[in-house]
Amino acid sequence: MVASVLAVTGGYVLPVSAPAIDGGTVVVTDGVITAVGGSDTPVPDGATVVDATGKWVLPGFVESHGHLGVHEEGEGWSGNDTNEMTDPNGARFRALDGIDIEDEGFRDALLGGVTSAVIKPGSGNPIGGRTVAIKTWGGRTVDEQVIAADVSVKSALGENPKRVYGDKKVTPSTRLGVAAVLREAFVAARNYAEKRAAAATKGEPFERNLTHETLAAVLDGDLVWDQHCHRHDDIATAIRLSEEFGYRLVINHGTEGHKIADVLAEKDIPVIFGPMLTSRSKVELRDRAIRNLALIAAAGVRVAITTDHPVIPINFLVHQASFAVKEGLPRETAFEALTVNPAAFLDLDERIGALEAGRDGDVVVWSGDPLDITSRAEQVFIDGRAALVTGDDGVPHVVERHERFSH
Repeated sequence: MVASVLAVTGGYVLPVSAPAIDGGTVVVTDGVITAVGGSDTPVPDGATVVDATGKWVLPGFVESHGHLGVHEEGEGWSGNDTNEMTDPNGARFRALDGIDIEDEGFRDALLGGVTSAVIKPGSGNPIGGRTVAIKTWGGRTVDEQVIAADVSVKSALGENPKRVYGDKKVTPSTRLGVAAVLREAFVAARNYAEKRAAAATKGEPFERNLTHETLAAVLDGDLVWDQHCHRHDDIATAIRLSEEFGYRLVINHGTEGHKIADVLAEKDIPVIFGPMLTSRSKVELRDRAIRNLALIAAAGVRVAITTDHPVIPINFLVHQASFAVKEGLPRETAFEALTVNPAAFLDLDERIGALEAGRDGDVVVWSGDPLDITSRAEQVFIDGRAALVTGDDGVPHVVERHERFSH
């Protein structure tokens, strides 16, 4: 079989994981990047050549905390499967089971140069369920877009679970109760894992429990713990619990992370920050400020940026980075926060997050500097295949499913 080869040539190539290359070349073979270099980089015979002269060429952006497909736009209650708010411990729930890849948000993602997204359950439960990393285009079913089915478990501290279960007059209705739910869940998972190991040693049958299995995987380090929290005291609780049980913690939102940024840096706890372009819609957001991200990063904390789509439209991911730079975030850090950092936080960096040989051929050609708000994504390639193209009229066009899979 003849290899499928794409070569993007002549552009200002910003790999993110390496210095920029003016007049660079990116070669993608059978969906995987095989070369990133200067103008002297060989272009294989028969390659589809994209002339990016005068353009910027970057890896596809990574939305590290979104609800694409599980909270569909324009669908109301029918398309909202973000929260199964009937059980405080929803570890057995999986975001993958609720994703509709026809959600309009996937088209918006391409317009914003976003080629990968980690889809998470909502924050109504203390434990919301398993997350999944997917490409934002390319499959006949969502399963064909999966990068990693086992990424992390979403958990929430603060106002949301307090409100949901407090309104029901059941536990948890306080921060004390939320923390207790998490502790009890991890103790039960640890007991389950010990009994499972003992049964395996003896060759005895053992009854599976999907809730305990998921949390046992967190304790084993196989799944990251994605902790929704805004206030500094909730972030402190997140740290306390992670150290008590020994799991890998990533702070999600981190609105007041700047208040204890030195603690986060000392413990090397990364923060997925945002969404930034919102109002102070609840008490725990009263200290919301775009500049907080710059303060957190300045302390040495590794950061990523999220839209929390559809809270903020996913194509505004790069605009949030632009505003953060305006408020003091270094440009280099902003690009890292859109690409290599979120990929690394969630163990996806063997596949996505940089223009680097061996990673997936997710390449975006921008009209100019992406941090310039007037720039736009003109061409998007996912696994080396065109997902967004710009015609002679200058208008970007998503390659629709019927165009990809028509008979």
